[in-house]
Amino acid sequence: MSAVVRAAPVVVSGRPVPLIEKEVLGGLKAAFGAKLLDGKVLRPGHLAVTIDRDDLIPVCTYLQKTIGFEHLSCITAVDWKDRFDCTYHIENYYNGCMVQVTAHIPYDDPKIKSLTGLWNAANYHEREAWDLMGIEFEGHPNLERILLPQDFKFHPLRKDFAQEVDRQYITRRKLRGGK
Repeated sequence: MSAVVRAAPVVVSGRPVPLIEKEVLGGLKAAFGAKLLDGKVLRPGHLAVTIDRDDLIPVCTYLQKTIGFEHLSCITAVDWKDRFDCTYHIENYYNGCMVQVTAHIPYDDPKIKSLTGLWNAANYHEREAWDLMGIEFEGHPNLERILLPQDFKFHPLRKDFAQEVDRQYITRRKLRGGK
């Protein structure tokens, strides 16, 4: 009986760069200065910056084009009652760094620019955030419901959403045969 020897698979990975998060944060502070409302290192390889919604495209363009952050892994939204926050996780696989960009959005005008022009992954994440939170992503190519029925008139993850409305609506839909 002969044993077949297989070569180990080649794993493509970047090289973790020590203190890369401080270097990236320093670059962001130098490029945007007072436009960064907050910036801090959360842990090795991970930093967080807070910006106004108007600065989203310039900051993300800088991250992608200048520093080489190639992947948008997550977009989420938070309802704070007085404002919305839209949080983006943007990664650079080569140096092992992740930047968490949080943009403040006024509650009375829930709109922010779309990142679909920079990262295609923003497409579905933005549709989900609009569907559940009601944040409009300006410039999105197809901003329509992704999880809820097309005729649903509410955004159920908002703090002002009455839970009973959702239950009654779903029950009526089920009684009509699930349409």
